[in-house]
Amino acid sequence: MAFGWIDEQAEARRRAGLVRTLRPRAADSSLLDLASNDYLGLAHHPEVIEGAARAARTWGGGSTGSRLVTGTTELHTELERELAAFCGFEAALVFSSGYAANLAAVTALGPHGSLIVSDAGNHASLIDGCRLARGERQVVGHADPEAVRKALGTHQGPAIVVSDTVFSVDGDRAPLAELAAACREHGAGLVVDDAHGLGVLGDGGRGAPYAAGLAGAADVVVTATLSKSLGSQGGAVLGPRRVIDHLVNAARTFIFDTGLAPAAAGAALAALRLLVREPERAARARAVAAELHARLTAAGLEAVRPDAAVVSVRAASPEQAVRWAADCRTAGLAVGCFRPPSVPDGVSRLRLTARADLSGAEIERAVRVIVETRP
Repeated sequence: MAFGWIDEQAEARRRAGLVRTLRPRAADSSLLDLASNDYLGLAHHPEVIEGAARAARTWGGGSTGSRLVTGTTELHTELERELAAFCGFEAALVFSSGYAANLAAVTALGPHGSLIVSDAGNHASLIDGCRLARGERQVVGHADPEAVRKALGTHQGPAIVVSDTVFSVDGDRAPLAELAAACREHGAGLVVDDAHGLGVLGDGGRGAPYAAGLAGAADVVVTATLSKSLGSQGGAVLGPRRVIDHLVNAARTFIFDTGLAPAAAGAALAALRLLVREPERAARARAVAAELHARLTAAGLEAVRPDAAVVSVRAASPEQAVRWAADCRTAGLAVGCFRPPSVPDGVSRLRLTARADLSGAEIERAVRVIVETRP
């Protein structure tokens, strides 16, 4: 029977407690949200919503084509210009998603004959980019610059090192300065995904590369998403102008994909301008994360110290993590639930988002629910 093997895999997932289901949320949900990636609380900000609506009224519901045909509007180029200036890079290129941006950067900068060195804890989009690229791939230990140095030493020719800046599972930060030093010893490029750093780290939220002194470097390329701190949707690659020009000509997820919808570009631009005006939002997100961690660990839970706005609380098993998250939801709190194969180390977790707009009372409520519902 066609696709009969799907039933076998579904049963295996059920037995392992790894079944995933879609859960549509209502527009007026009463849940306290610690599950999304809305780090700065901008997804529902009136200025961001108006930015989306104004763009849709001006440019229409869709971009109407690929970026190289009709999908590039004046709004796209305005967003690219301001995003690059904010993060300290020469140029930026906007994509339909952060996933597409990562595929573009890794595949276009890791051609045949090159070496791609990838951190074992990288996001799935970076991993898929490495798989699709034609270069040789080496996976190295998590956040280990010495392992990166050794891997680079095995190759003669072009090379890139690929890493998240803030890892999405535990929220720990990559040693960017040390990685850049290892790259420079071997003439390699550094490609980093700042999805969880933009808007949270660096001066006024300019990102982890900016905080590490790497903004604008000729050998550093940064990918980012518009769907987290900027409360919209889409992705971007930032770097030297010649790298961005290369992506326009060589990145398949740019050339053959429909451009980002104008509403998303308008929302992201409005959020970026709001962040420029209110840089304190970045520090607030970090402070909320630190407070959540301190309260949860004081209550006896095992939580990883956050380097940005992700707080990870470990569970004993996938089944316990699922039940814990479900009990939190029943008590009015939405939290993330990470299980294998989403987590490379096989440890299940609750994943909490520290939002800049959370009040002290909401933080206290969230901690109380998590502690009272623990398995």
